[in-house]
This record gives sequence, C-alpha cells and structure tokens, in this order.
Amino acid sequence: MTPILLTIALAGLLHIVQFVVASTMANMDVGPGYTTSPRDRDPSRPMRNVTARMLRAYDNNVQMFPFFAAAVFLIHLTDQVSTLTLGAAWVYLAARALYIPAYALGWQPWRSYIWLVALACVAILFIASLI
Repeated sequence: MTPILLTIALAGLLHIVQFVVASTMANMDVGPGYTTSPRDRDPSRPMRNVTARMLRAYDNNVQMFPFFAAAVFLIHLTDQVSTLTLGAAWVYLAARALYIPAYALGWQPWRSYIWLVALACVAILFIASLI
C-alpha cells in the first residue's frame, strides 16, 4: 500500500472507532431499548452533552470523509503524490483525530479552527490533483 492510500485506511479506521465510541456512549445514556428501536419517538432519558457532541462529531466525519477519500484517490490516480500532498493527507488525519476530543470537550473556538485545518488540507489535495 502506498503512503497516500494508507491515510485513507487510517481515516476509515478512525471513523469506525469514532462510531463505536459514540454509539456505546449513546447506548449507555438512553438505553438499548431506544437505540435498537426504530426511533419513532424521542428517548425517555436525556443524553449527556458529551454524548450528543460525540454523535455530532461523528456526523461531521460522515460528511468530511468522502471528500478526503475522493481527494486522496485523485492524487493517487493522477500520480500527484508529493511531499505537499502526503503532508496534507497526514495533517488532515491528525486534525480529524484531534477534532473528536475538541468537539466532545467543547473546545471553543479551537474545534472550528481544527475543522478548518482539515478542510484546507482537503482543498490542497483537490487543487494539487488539478496541477
């Protein structure tokens, strides 16, 4: 596996770990009766703020991951791997890993800055694929 494609594999694993942690927290907060139901009603018990934040951070990753994966694939397919593109992919991965606790712990405004770093890295990858 190439180093640039390794970043997609690691981002995918981070995504899975994030899902397991957020889902486990939600299951503990609202109970399996709700989490295994079709969720046609609101939960009978409230979710902790940190759990709700973890779920929102996961939802944000669901939105960001496809863009990152597409950008990395374009870099790989167009043979545009360079120090810049590989660095952008690794910084994206680090930013997304840091984004999780930043969101869960309410690091304001740092969470937004971390998100912007990840977005800028994806933009760098897309731009580099055009050159």
